[in-house]
Amino acid sequence: MNPALQCPGVALTASELIGLRAVALNARSEPVLAALPGGFATRRKGHGQEVADIREYVDGDDIRHLDRGTTARTGQLHVRQFQEERDRVTLLVADFRPAMHWGLGRAFRSVAAAEVLSFVGWRLVEEGARVGLLAVVPGDPVVVPARGRTRGMLRVIGGLVRAHQQSLEHAASRTGADASLVGALRRADRLCPPGSEILIASGFDGEGQDLTDQLNALDRRRHTRLIMVSDADPARLPAGGYPVRTSDGRRLRLMLGQGTAPTPSHEETVAGRRALRIDAAEPVAKTVQRVAGAFAGGIL
Repeated sequence: MNPALQCPGVALTASELIGLRAVALNARSEPVLAALPGGFATRRKGHGQEVADIREYVDGDDIRHLDRGTTARTGQLHVRQFQEERDRVTLLVADFRPAMHWGLGRAFRSVAAAEVLSFVGWRLVEEGARVGLLAVVPGDPVVVPARGRTRGMLRVIGGLVRAHQQSLEHAASRTGADASLVGALRRADRLCPPGSEILIASGFDGEGQDLTDQLNALDRRRHTRLIMVSDADPARLPAGGYPVRTSDGRRLRLMLGQGTAPTPSHEETVAGRRALRIDAAEPVAKTVQRVAGAFAGGIL
């Protein structure tokens, strides 16, 4: 095992992605009502049939929700809390192609993509949704079927870690052909039912018109959301020559002069669609806060 592939910001660990569950739960306690001013929350009518919790009765609780067993055992009134049921399926698409293994600051773009998708996934399963994974790696994509609850999300995290390590080893060995994001997305049509959501975290490098056509095809029966994972602007680098290897194997030396980095926008256009831009160099807490606000009225 190459020790360089185990460095923080390079390797992807399950413990870090599992730890984002607490961040997701804290974000729910003080929700952002909308990405734009004027949002408001409304109470949904009805409830599901799955029991989420049992607690002591307080004034105003529906007496029909009394839990007889707990009440008899403790001698105090207890009621059941139900988890709202929503037939919601979301496919998380993680781009782990070699171009994503790049970073000038805190972490590789591939690591930042996995962090954002894990945060979104935890939010969704806590709301009763089912979450699956399609990880784009050299060779066949890594697929985790959509499941609900904590166990389903842990399977997604296991798939993310496994796929990321596989892609890192491929990039280090420099063997085999690169993967295609468009080719992997063609499988999404069979992985998620009509009416489901597809969230893609990628750098969207070198796809062109084929990506536009594939997203149009998916949008006919599904809803796609895009997160563009970038890195610190090259203008922040010190002046000098930087060795670069292109996707076709050529080696170049990129000469950069000392420049002033422009202020990047948090919104980009990819394949004719709006995409939320995140910076892999930013702290995780700042990134997930931006994601929660941007998708307050949509996927989250």
